[in-house]
Amino acid sequence: MPQPTPVTSRRGLLFGTAAVSAGVLLTGCTSNEPKDAEPAAADRPAADDKPGKHVTIGFAGPQADHGWLNAINDNAKSRAEKYSDVTLEITEGSNDTAAQIGQIETLINKKVDVLVVLPADGKALTQVGLKAMRAGIPVVNLDRIFNTPQAYRCWIGGDNYGMGLSAGHYIGEKLKGKPNARVVELAGLDNLELTKQRTQGFDDALKNYPNIKKVARQAAEFTVESGQAKMAQLLQAQSAFDALWNHDDDQGVGALRAVEQAGRDDFLMVGGAGALSAFQAIKRDDGVLKATVLYPPTMAASAIDLARALGQGKGVGGLAEYEIPSSITLYSAVVDKDNVDQYMPTGFR
Repeated sequence: MPQPTPVTSRRGLLFGTAAVSAGVLLTGCTSNEPKDAEPAAADRPAADDKPGKHVTIGFAGPQADHGWLNAINDNAKSRAEKYSDVTLEITEGSNDTAAQIGQIETLINKKVDVLVVLPADGKALTQVGLKAMRAGIPVVNLDRIFNTPQAYRCWIGGDNYGMGLSAGHYIGEKLKGKPNARVVELAGLDNLELTKQRTQGFDDALKNYPNIKKVARQAAEFTVESGQAKMAQLLQAQSAFDALWNHDDDQGVGALRAVEQAGRDDFLMVGGAGALSAFQAIKRDDGVLKATVLYPPTMAASAIDLARALGQGKGVGGLAEYEIPSSITLYSAVVDKDNVDQYMPTGFR
């Protein structure tokens, strides 16, 4: 079984100011002096960049076989490297449930101070989350949620329904003056709840635009190859439509290849997640891709901040509560040519 590898450093962030902004809620000061303190409540200290009590954070995620998952790992490592008082014990990562459970149990046996877990399967890993909590190790559950709140102290993740909602409203506003507008959807894996949530959000947003009808939907598999194959099928079946929402920028690379091969440029495309390639295409503005809806991997940097605050017994600067929140849902912002420069540093490869 792969053993966790310690990471301890003072180096800066991989994503610079973008990753810093991901943890902005946790910015405060440990001093109790009013002139430089931002207490969580009364005089209780909030987490900040100043060195404090040493915290060992165990990080366990799935195999980084996707651009977004690789960015999750990079954000976690880079954020931990920012703090001289943090040691990160990071597992190799696995999509095999039994292997990931074993890796987390190794971290529990090492008696890490806090665990950050992005489970390959939230339901299947719920019991090991409970095991950690019962062992007195608080768990920050990242994105894919465990079946019960008893298995984590804090959940932080993206808003899948919100992704669909943002994409639908963006497309709706672009097409609201066009009679009988037609849109198509290139979804992700249909056996995942997140895919259903993204589609539901998209459909609910389109209800605000009676002139728009969704005429086709294909489910891909979050890969370049599946995106290309499924997009080719959509293009063949639909000789004309006005907009496409693609759930994932990785499969969007393949979708754009299919669009180029078909010689189509008669519609606008909105992506999802926030890949660097998507940002670059949006900035060039020489193709169908006009926007993408964020599902920011910087959430992993924020998870490290939350874990550090837990380990140091501190609150969150800017909030009145003594404790960190139990749940944080990130916002699914739309990135288009007007704001792409702002988000470019956060783009993942």
